[in-house]
Amino acid sequence: MSFWTPNIDTRGRIIRAIMSVVLFAAAFLAHRKGIEWLAVILAISGIVGVVETVRGWCVLRACKIKTRF
Repeated sequence: MSFWTPNIDTRGRIIRAIMSVVLFAAAFLAHRKGIEWLAVILAISGIVGVVETVRGWCVLRACKIKTRF
């Protein structure tokens, strides 16, 4: 099995999509509070979540770390 092979189902994709929205909202709030370094970290994490959602691929599972969803 390749590292980039899709490894999550529809339920996992929905959870990652929700996670991405929450991370982007948190990044926006951190930006508004003037905590730029935190906003950048949260936004990058949100982007990773979007990639996972679109590809159906989880970076943790690809690294052989068990996840619940």
